Amino acid sequence: MIKKILVSQPKPSSDKSPYYDIASRFDVELVFRPFIKVEGLTAKEFRAQRINILDFTAIVFTSRHAIDHFFTLAKELRVAIPEDMKYFCVTETISLYIQKYVQYRKRKVFFGTTGKIDDLLPAMVKHKQERYLVPMSDVHNDTVSSMLTAKKLNHQECVMYRTVSNDFTPEEVKTFDYDMLIFFSPSGIESLTKNFPNFQQDKIAIATFGPATAQAAKDAGLRVDLEAPSEKYPSMTGALQHYLLEKQG
Repeated sequence: MIKKILVSQPKPSSDKSPYYDIASRFDVELVFRPFIKVEGLTAKEFRAQRINILDFTAIVFTSRHAIDHFFTLAKELRVAIPEDMKYFCVTETISLYIQKYVQYRKRKVFFGTTGKIDDLLPAMVKHKQERYLVPMSDVHNDTVSSMLTAKKLNHQECVMYRTVSNDFTPEEVKTFDYDMLIFFSPSGIESLTKNFPNFQQDKIAIATFGPATAQAAKDAGLRVDLEAPSEKYPSMTGALQHYLLEKQG
C-alpha cells in the first residue's frame, strides 16, 4: 500500500497542481523534496572559459536558471549589460522572467512557443548579424550548438551553472520512510545513491520520467515500477494516477 510519496521536485507554486488532486483522491501524503539543486559558477570559474559577455549582442535563454545565473555573473564581473542587448527565449514565460533584472522593450525580446530551440530559430535567423551567447548547464549535449551552426549563426556556448546533489541532513536520512520515490533526471538517481549508499529498495516503488532517468535507475540496480511518459500518459501526474488506481483501486 502506497501512503507516502517523495516527489523529487520543488513544491508546485499553484494550488491547482494535479498532484494535490492525486493526494486527495488516493489519500496519500506527498512530500516535495528536490534531490538536486542548481548553483552558479563563480566569477573565477567563468573567467577560465575566456568569454567576454560584451563581445556578444544577443543572449539565448533556455531556462530561468540561465537568466538568474547570467545576470548574477554579470553583476559579479561588474559588466554593465548594454540597453540594446537582445534576448531570445524558448518560451514567453521565460522571456517575462527577464523583467526581474532589467526593464525591456518588446522589440528586444523574442520568444518561441514550444519550449524547444528549433522553434526559436526562425527569429534568430532574421537577426543573422547578431553574435549569440548561449548560457548553459555543465551537463548539456551539442544539440543547440549543432542547430545554430547549421543555420550559420555566429554563436558561442558557455557554462554558467551546474547541477549538484541537494544533500540530505542526518535528520532527513533518519526519517526517510517513503513508499514511493519519483525521479525526473539521472542526477536525481545519482543523488539518491550518494545520500543513501546502502539504499535497499525492497517494497519501495520507484517512478522515473524520461528514458535517461529510467536507464540511470536500472544502471544503479534499482527496480523501476513506473516509467513515464508513455503514449497514453504523457505526464508524470497522469501516469501516477493510473498506477495508484491499479494498485489501490
